[in-house]
Amino acid sequence: MNKTIKNALADAGLTVLYIALVAGFMIRGENALKNETASLMMMLLLLVVSVTMMGVLIFGKPALWYLEGQKKEAWSLLLYTVGFLSAALILLYAVLNAGPF
Repeated sequence: MNKTIKNALADAGLTVLYIALVAGFMIRGENALKNETASLMMMLLLLVVSVTMMGVLIFGKPALWYLEGQKKEAWSLLLYTVGFLSAALILLYAVLNAGPF
């Protein structure tokens, strides 16, 4: 497995892990935050942090590689990362919708 695929798999894995943590926080936090103002502020802050994290995990390394002149590798990394995330989505959908045949 080459460097690009390993990096893409790691980035996609960390992205899925972060999304799982945010989902868990949202499920648990729904009951904890009764104050509407605090809830709104928490959700907006979570949005900002999440957008930043996804930008770093998905686009950070490809952008850096692109600026360093490794244009082909940068595009490959981005496409592999998106491909692994798409595979994770399809797998999660299949697991959640698996039932008796």
